Amino acid sequence: MELRDSPAEREFREGLKAWLSENIPRGWNTPEWKEREDRVAFLKEWTAKLHEAGYSGLAWPKEYGGAGAPVSFQAIAYEELARADAPEHVGLIGIGMAGPTIIAAGTEEQKSKYLAKILSGEEVWCQGFSEPGSGSDLASLQTRAVPDGDGYRITGQKVWSSFAHFADRCILLARTDPDAPKHQGITFFLLDMHADGVETRPLRQITGEAEFNEIFLDDVFVPGEDIVGEVGNGWQVAITTLMFERGSSTFLLIGYLDSAFRGLVKLARETPRNGGLAVDDPRVRDRIARAHADIQALRFTNYRALSTLMKTGIPGPEGSIAKLHWSETHQRLRHLALEILGPEAALDQGPQSWQIRQLRTRGNTIEAGTSEILRNIVAERVLGLPKSR
Repeated sequence: MELRDSPAEREFREGLKAWLSENIPRGWNTPEWKEREDRVAFLKEWTAKLHEAGYSGLAWPKEYGGAGAPVSFQAIAYEELARADAPEHVGLIGIGMAGPTIIAAGTEEQKSKYLAKILSGEEVWCQGFSEPGSGSDLASLQTRAVPDGDGYRITGQKVWSSFAHFADRCILLARTDPDAPKHQGITFFLLDMHADGVETRPLRQITGEAEFNEIFLDDVFVPGEDIVGEVGNGWQVAITTLMFERGSSTFLLIGYLDSAFRGLVKLARETPRNGGLAVDDPRVRDRIARAHADIQALRFTNYRALSTLMKTGIPGPEGSIAKLHWSETHQRLRHLALEILGPEAALDQGPQSWQIRQLRTRGNTIEAGTSEILRNIVAERVLGLPKSR
C-alpha cells in the first residue's frame, strides 16, 4: 500500500479542502444548531450541495450518479470531511450500506430507481435488521413476510433503527420461510417507510436525543420488485451490507477520532491542575500518547483494508477489526477527557460537550455489531480460529 497520495489524489484532496473552506456554513455545529427544528432540511441541502460539487458517491458508477473514481478518492473525501468538521451526509445508511448493497446485489431497475436519490439526499434510508429478541443473534429474527400476489405482506417489529423517524426507505430483513434453518429462509427487502402499516417510535437516549427508533410493521405490502437477491437468500445479502457498514466508513471515523484527539490535547493544555496544567502531569501525557498510538494503529489498519477493497470491490471481514478498535479507542479518549476535567466533568455543559459525547460513546461498542460479536468474526474469519461453539 502506497501511503502517500498519488499526483491525482493530491490534486483531488487539495480541491476538496479548498471547496470545504469556502462552503461549510459558519456555526453549523454550535449548541444552538443542535436545537434547530430544521436540522434535517439543512442536512438535505448540504447533501445536495456535496453531490452537485461531485463529492458524493465518488466510487459509485457514473451511470447511477457517482463519479466512477477509485475507492481511494472516497477514503480521502471521508478523511477531509471529518477533519474539516463538515456537516454529515443526510443519508449515511443509504450511502454507506443500502447503496453499496444495491450496487453489489440489486437489479438494474433497483439501481436506476434508488441510487441517484441516495446520493443527492432526496431519499433518506434506515436499517431494519435488529429486533427486540434478535440483536447480536440477528439470524433469529421473527419478522414475517407472507406471499400476496406479486409481493409480500410483512408483519413484525424492528428496533435501534437510526434515522427511521425521517427516513423514506428501509433495508429490511424478514423471514419468508419459517420452517427453514435459522440462516436460511430470510429475504432482503427495500421497504417504503411511507407505506400503510409502517409506524416509527423514537427511543430517547441517555444523551437526551432520540436518534434511534422502533419500527412497527402491520401487514405492510412490499412488491416483489423491491427484493434484493433471491427470496430466502437474504442472509448472504445482509452479510454484504454489514461488511460495507463496518468497512466503508472507517476513514470517516478515523477523521472524527483525529478531531477529538486535537480537542483532547487542547483541553489538557488549558485545564488547571495542581498549580500547573493537566498536560504537565506525566500520567496524563502518557495516556494521551497511548491514545495517539491507538489512532495511528487504526489508521494503518484502515490502509490495509483499503488495499483489499481496491482489489475486490467489497470490504472484507477485516472491517470488523477497524470498527472494534475505533469504538473502544473512542470510549477511552472521551473518558480521559472527563478525567482531565476533574470535578467539572459533573457539570452539564450542553449538547456538544465532552460529557454528552462521552455518554454517546457508550453505544459505540453495541451499534454496528457488539465488540463480542466482532471479536468472534475476527477470530473465525480473519485469523481462521475454530468456532467457539
